[in-house]
Amino acid sequence: MKPADELAQFVRDGLRSGHSPEELRQAMASAGWGRREIDAALSVWADGGLSLPVPRPRPHVSAREAMLYGLLFVALLSLCWNLVNLGFALIEIWLTERPVARFQRHLPRWSIATLIVVTPLFVALYLYIERMHRANTGQAGSVIRRWFGSVTFLLAALTLLGAAISVVYGVLSGDMTAQYTANTVLVVAVATLVMLFFRDFMREA
Repeated sequence: MKPADELAQFVRDGLRSGHSPEELRQAMASAGWGRREIDAALSVWADGGLSLPVPRPRPHVSAREAMLYGLLFVALLSLCWNLVNLGFALIEIWLTERPVARFQRHLPRWSIATLIVVTPLFVALYLYIERMHRANTGQAGSVIRRWFGSVTFLLAALTLLGAAISVVYGVLSGDMTAQYTANTVLVVAVATLVMLFFRDFMREA
């Protein structure tokens, strides 16, 4: 039996014997268990005032949920990537006088086509996942949901860090043109919107 399972078994037996959670906490701390291990063991059972401890819902993982969040993540990446690519192309057209190269002229069309297909998919997936999440209110939070929020937040934060480095480099090298600045503002805006949009995913238990 794993140490975590042993502690959970101890908490169950202790609550069944009539001991309070605080008494069990002190006993485990006196035995040398750490605070995190004690909190994890106590979170498994609840003292509902009965002679038997009540099991609490635990975080769950399902293949179906992993598939949905995986599709949402891919749709989000595609949405952001093509939105930024389209923005870069439009900024170059609007802010430069030189002709745009042929491959750059075709880039907005591909990005627009991708956005037309991916945006409804992203919205539909997000609404479906949120509806499914609200239907499970009262249960333990989804591990995959928190991982999705954490990874998304991390990538957005790294993007902002890269944008900050790019601005400093542009200032030092004297390359802060209007196009350079507009491109940076676009990247910062997209990354910030992603962080704000998914910030609650990490806080849900």
